[in-house]
Amino acid sequence: MKDFANLKNNKSNKSKKKTVFTSKKPNSNTISANTLTLLILISLGLVVISLFLFDTDVISIKSEKTSNTVSINFPTALMENSVLIELDEKDAMLECEYFVQIGAYGNRRYAIEASNTLNDEIINISINEVYSSLQPGKLLNSVISGPYMNRSAANNAKEKITKRGFEPRLRTLCKEK
Repeated sequence: MKDFANLKNNKSNKSKKKTVFTSKKPNSNTISANTLTLLILISLGLVVISLFLFDTDVISIKSEKTSNTVSINFPTALMENSVLIELDEKDAMLECEYFVQIGAYGNRRYAIEASNTLNDEIINISINEVYSSLQPGKLLNSVISGPYMNRSAANNAKEKITKRGFEPRLRTLCKEK
């Protein structure tokens, strides 16, 4: 009887190891040791030549410690709000009050929120209803602080408001004496 299963051949095939991946190129380094040493020698030669050619003194190249200081000096009279300015005759006849407009909001809720944000630092904040000059008939809620008796006090308040992220404007109301 003929053996169709080839049992004898299967036993001998199991003992052989097959390599799954083979390469047609031989295993060799991509850059030889001679090439690497040649490149290192060339780079060292270039460094030595550049030191002599460019006359570089590596010791003289050092970082220096620097310190930046800013000092602002101003007369102490400015802190007391006693600044002398020249007045014209027209200005002497006027009595002015200064206000800082923090913002103008279409929604009253935003005006109240802005007022509450600044209540800790700024005194005399009020919300007034005004009509827009750009869009007649549109009602706006203007958030204003003041009145301040001089421009210096108003500018100090404006600076505090600016630091809190708002874009205030200085408003002046003058009346004849």
